[in-house]
This record gives sequence, structure tokens and C-alpha cells, in this order.
Amino acid sequence: MTAVSEKAPEGRYGHSRSADERADHKLKIAGGVLGVLFLLMVGWFGYDYVSGTKISGEVIKFSVVSDSAVEVHLEVRKDAEANGYCTLRSQAEDGEEVGRRDFRFDQDTGRIDKVVTLRTKARGTSAELLGCHSG
Repeated sequence: MTAVSEKAPEGRYGHSRSADERADHKLKIAGGVLGVLFLLMVGWFGYDYVSGTKISGEVIKFSVVSDSAVEVHLEVRKDAEANGYCTLRSQAEDGEEVGRRDFRFDQDTGRIDKVVTLRTKARGTSAELLGCHSG
């Protein structure tokens, strides 16, 4: 009679991992996870930097003061250290643009409330905020 071995034949079922190989595998997984987290963090900071400062504006009211001017009450909300400009335009009754101008703001406050005069080439019947931008 032959003795039965409890060990599987060498190479038949693949080799079993040693403790070092298991530790290497775990380190590779941990390194991969940390690498992905680092890339996500760099991406988040990059997105936040590129998206820039937030500036928003609103026309509170306007009044036509003459055939060549419109007064606009403009409110701007921004980060305190941000500088930028808002673009306003006025249109005639038929929809033709009769005035457009950029108004800069450099104040170190988070909210600017200002009445600005928009010069027009003909009588304006509206005042519209086209947008505010940092820079």
C-alpha cells in the first residue's frame, strides 16, 4: 500500500501565495486607492480654481431720465476681494440696442449698491443686465 499525501501535487492547482505575496497584493490595492483619492482631490481643487469667484448682479430698477440717458440701480454681490465688471444695455421700443456699457467695481465689500448712468444714442425704454464677470 502506498501512503496518501495530504498535499496537492505541485503546480497542479496553481501555487499558493506566500505571506509576502499577500502583503504585496494588499499594498498594491492600498496604493491604487490612495492614488485615485489623490487624483480626485487634485481635480476638485483644479475645478474650484477654474470656476473662479462668484459674482452676481441684479437690476433693481431703472428710469429713463432723457432721450440720451437711462439711470440704472444696480446691485452686485461678490466675494469681498473680487474685482470685476457688469455689462448693462438699453433698448429702444422697437428692440434696437441704443446703449451698452461695462461698469467696473473695485470695492472690498461683498455687496455693492449703486446707481449708474447709461448713455444712449436714442431714447431707451429698458435697462438689462447682460452679465457680471471677474477680472
